[in-house]
Amino acid sequence: QMQLVESGGGSVQAGGSLRLSCAASGYSIISTCMGWFRQAPGKEREGVARIWPRGVGTDYADSVKGRFTASRDNAKNTIYLQMNSLQLEDTAMYYCAAAAPGYVGSCRDVTAFPYWGQGTQVTVSS
Repeated sequence: QMQLVESGGGSVQAGGSLRLSCAASGYSIISTCMGWFRQAPGKEREGVARIWPRGVGTDYADSVKGRFTASRDNAKNTIYLQMNSLQLEDTAMYYCAAAAPGYVGSCRDVTAFPYWGQGTQVTVSS
């Protein structure tokens, strides 16, 4: 069973930066899809970034392209989300998620992620 623990959320003024971390345990993340998602009150969950395995690359939501950078450190079994130029609309609970080990489907598949962290709150104020 994979466990994911996010950290790094907090309150920041618009234009500021935060870095989220997600530490995984139970399985190695090296060969599976990892993702960052967020959900604001009253809104549907949104995929922010999907990190493909084996250095294939990372996909971003249009709303965060150029401002957010997702990365993984396989040695630490951890993924990160560097968030710059934060906007009021970025306020949400942020979750990391992992596909099952050996998953060979698309990281863009909304059903690819059975493992989720507890979330970390990001609040952006003016």
